[in-house]
Amino acid sequence: MLGPVLRRALRAVLDIRLGAEQAGLFSSGPKLIVANHPGVLDPVLLASVLPRDVVVMASKASMRAGLTRLGLRGRAVETADLSEALSVRRIARLLARGRSVVVFPHNRPVPAGSTGKIYEAPAIVAVRTGVEIVPLHIRYGTGGAGGTPHDGVMIFAGAPTRIELPAGMPARERRRQATERLTQLMQDHAVAARPRRTLFGAFVDALHQQGRSRRIVEDIRQVEETYGSVLRISLALGRLLERASREGETVGVLLPNTVAAIGTVLGMSAVRRVPAMLNYSAGPDAVRSSADAAAIRTVITSRAFVEAARLERLLRALGHCRVYYLEDLREKFTARDKLWLGAWAQWRPRRAAKAADPGALALVLFTSGSEGRPKGVGLSHDAVLANMAQLAAAIDFGRSDKFLNALPMYHTYGLIACTLMPLFYGTRLFLYTNPLHYRIIPEIAYSRRCTYLFGTSTFLGNYARHARALDFHSLRYVISGGEKLTPEVQRLYQQRFGLRVLEGYGSTECGPAVSLATPHGFRPGSVGRFLPLVEHRLVPVAGIAEGGLLHVRSPNVMSGYFTLDEPGVLRPAGSELGADWHCMGDVVRIDADGFVSVLGRLQRFAKVAGEMVALEMVERLARECSPQHQHAATVALSPERGETTVLFTTDPALDRMALHQAARALGAQELAVARSIVHVDVLPVLGSGKTDYVTLAELARTAGDTPAPAPALGARA
Repeated sequence: MLGPVLRRALRAVLDIRLGAEQAGLFSSGPKLIVANHPGVLDPVLLASVLPRDVVVMASKASMRAGLTRLGLRGRAVETADLSEALSVRRIARLLARGRSVVVFPHNRPVPAGSTGKIYEAPAIVAVRTGVEIVPLHIRYGTGGAGGTPHDGVMIFAGAPTRIELPAGMPARERRRQATERLTQLMQDHAVAARPRRTLFGAFVDALHQQGRSRRIVEDIRQVEETYGSVLRISLALGRLLERASREGETVGVLLPNTVAAIGTVLGMSAVRRVPAMLNYSAGPDAVRSSADAAAIRTVITSRAFVEAARLERLLRALGHCRVYYLEDLREKFTARDKLWLGAWAQWRPRRAAKAADPGALALVLFTSGSEGRPKGVGLSHDAVLANMAQLAAAIDFGRSDKFLNALPMYHTYGLIACTLMPLFYGTRLFLYTNPLHYRIIPEIAYSRRCTYLFGTSTFLGNYARHARALDFHSLRYVISGGEKLTPEVQRLYQQRFGLRVLEGYGSTECGPAVSLATPHGFRPGSVGRFLPLVEHRLVPVAGIAEGGLLHVRSPNVMSGYFTLDEPGVLRPAGSELGADWHCMGDVVRIDADGFVSVLGRLQRFAKVAGEMVALEMVERLARECSPQHQHAATVALSPERGETTVLFTTDPALDRMALHQAARALGAQELAVARSIVHVDVLPVLGSGKTDYVTLAELARTAGDTPAPAPALGARA
């Protein structure tokens, strides 16, 4: 009797609820029910809502808990260690008798929203028996990782499916593919079951799950702010910015990586304003164009930041906007405001905030401008949070980790993946303001014992060259994005620090990543596999035999563009494949195992002597000849030859003879050898770390067919 009574009590006290999609779970016939495993009580939680004839396969770790053993009394229970081959037979026998079985493929508790090792036993059973699989996702509380059953429990069932593999496949390959299919199924379902909420709502959920007193973020002030202090900063700034702007207005944000910048973004979310993260490294003209495209008339910045970064010219270019300084706004926070915050708002943050639609705009970011004029990209709350859920399903991070982020918040990578995501998932964060401080950042990684380091290939390479042997001793993951990861940087981290750099591939329009290399999904030269729920199609490109132009459809795709043609008007997303699709603009190859290799931007192909030549291959030949230097290729127009390739290099000794030798060694076409070589002291880069191809293209155009040596180039201001 104690078991049923305890299950009924838990169901009532913990508010255990099944999601709306239950039909497949209760339909006739044996089923293999696979569930994530956020806590030791999960077998009891499922036993309280699943039909009595379902057999619960509990892990040995769960059954060591006395409450779990008590709660499963009176239920059909099997204790299984999925690492043992015998468990396959036991599960298969139960299914053959017509019994449905619930299994936890992780075999041990893994925080909700995080990834973990999937054991192959359930996948093998599913293939051998041919039964339907029903994925379940258990979520504690209202949000992502870090909740407890006391916050309430939601259980989401997915549609029944089967794992079908071709006949005649070797046994080892069948096990591998079956396990990968099961992993993909569970990751897809975890993302599909994510809660729909706003950015501010996601932060409040994290605060309740992690605790107000938990220290979560630190910036260059070297003060570890708690969730409670970040909440107070956000509510205070939201109240002040509410008076300085209109509801629904797109407001420019011109701030570095600080807690105040986080508070500004979350505060705007709380009062239904849309922060537009202005790229202060792009120069006055680009920032003015960005502000005009998104119809920005109000800008939030800091006087100290403007003076330190020497942005006076940039602010003059925004002369048509109302500019508010945080220093001045703080003085307008009255005694009445302090009473509102201290006595009510910080304790009732959901009621203090304005209700908003998760499908409404949450952020406006701007394309990098590395190949043309920046465009405004509108991202909804749901799109931003969906990309976080996709990343959390692919890599593991949690309370014991610490992110080091020096990438600017005006970049999708720096803002969404490296700043907001750790905040919402309970992972500690150190914010640094300048990614160009190559000696300081390795020291921060060492002194703060960071476990995650993020950067572009250029930045990561410089960090490694300036780091001492022990600076990265605490790192678990090094993740590269924003530009193509070079093999030299990969080798440098492997040889000096024993670390594998994982490369992600995304765009401003789709968030930090649509694909990501992971420890369990890594192949050299690729950007990993697509993240959960990312559909893809390749459209053939005339003249390019390998791969195709990538189009994606996913919950993290943008709502639309803001352009100078129609200032302030959001042009909906879409591509030639339909309204829900987005063209990534890259030619990619996808192998039989789903690994994605980016061959190059479509705009970065040159038609030389009637053949399409990837500028990425032109650069690769240079890297083969001179791996210690930097190289970038662009296109110039020649009156005699039409399009021709120009290579900019920091290696003063590199010549075309060496490039021809590299082409022969790699089996590359001779047309991939740059027609002209320009030697420079340093390549120009944008503030985000990407190579500034606009500046290089202008230099190549002015230089003509045989460019003269160029002056030293540096980062654009």
